[in-house]
Amino acid sequence: MSWLEVVLEIAYDHTERFSDALLGAGAMAVTVEDADEGTDAERPIFDEPGEDTEKNFWQRSRVVALIAPDINISQIIAVAARESALPHSPLYSVREVPAKDWVRETQAQFEPIRISEQIWVVPSWHPVPEDAKIALRLDPGLAFGTGSHATTRQCLMWLEENLFAGASVLDYGCGSGILAIAAFRLGAHLVDGVDIDRTALDTAKENALQNQCHITFYHPDQFANDRKELQYDLIVANILSGTLQKLAESIVSKLKPGGKLALSGILDWQASDVVSAYLPWLELSHYQQNDGWVVLSGKRT
Repeated sequence: MSWLEVVLEIAYDHTERFSDALLGAGAMAVTVEDADEGTDAERPIFDEPGEDTEKNFWQRSRVVALIAPDINISQIIAVAARESALPHSPLYSVREVPAKDWVRETQAQFEPIRISEQIWVVPSWHPVPEDAKIALRLDPGLAFGTGSHATTRQCLMWLEENLFAGASVLDYGCGSGILAIAAFRLGAHLVDGVDIDRTALDTAKENALQNQCHITFYHPDQFANDRKELQYDLIVANILSGTLQKLAESIVSKLKPGGKLALSGILDWQASDVVSAYLPWLELSHYQQNDGWVVLSGKRT
């Protein structure tokens, strides 16, 4: 079914009431834009403490309503105008919106991503490429990490190069769980993930289940209690530079002697500060640099 998009302009003061009235009268959705956008009269929206918010909003609103084709447009606008105390029904234009499968269109934006000769990241709605030896099934979501960002790709490559069968791996700042899942699929015997974001932990657990991986994910408080004495062969932490520096001693303490560490989420100009923060325990060097992002790697003696 095709929908109709009704476009009209009204004064800013009436925008909220008119939009609510349109929805109440039968519109499926309503969006509001600055009618002067792109002209000399355009006014940015901002809300600083002590400012008069109303004064700083735009003066004319463009209201766009999505309406089913069987609804009387003139009537719905007249009702909304009356309910919002407009002096008269505003003029409007109508354009047809072609029927689309919006779910399919959204999914089409996310194709399988080849990380290396072995590893692919494949959304659940795509078939696994024939030459994918390891397919990580992950869908775009709220938690960071789908393989498209340089930091995630670099960490996946580091794991592929350094992980050995039977290794223990800690993914610190696990996000979607992609690195932990890759570690398990690459042959790690024990894999743990840690994240402060409980939404990320829920997502990571779902992703691990989808990929048939046995991984335990922890909030930092629980991790400190349940894994107090455990150290790992490999640790990968894809967070942010400042957090990596603050957690330096804590992260290194979880690394076995002879164990390897990869740190990511670091911009090239931040690398020297991260190296300095870890120097009391181990020496870090550049593993890879891409799109301005750096992965640092080191081995605990």
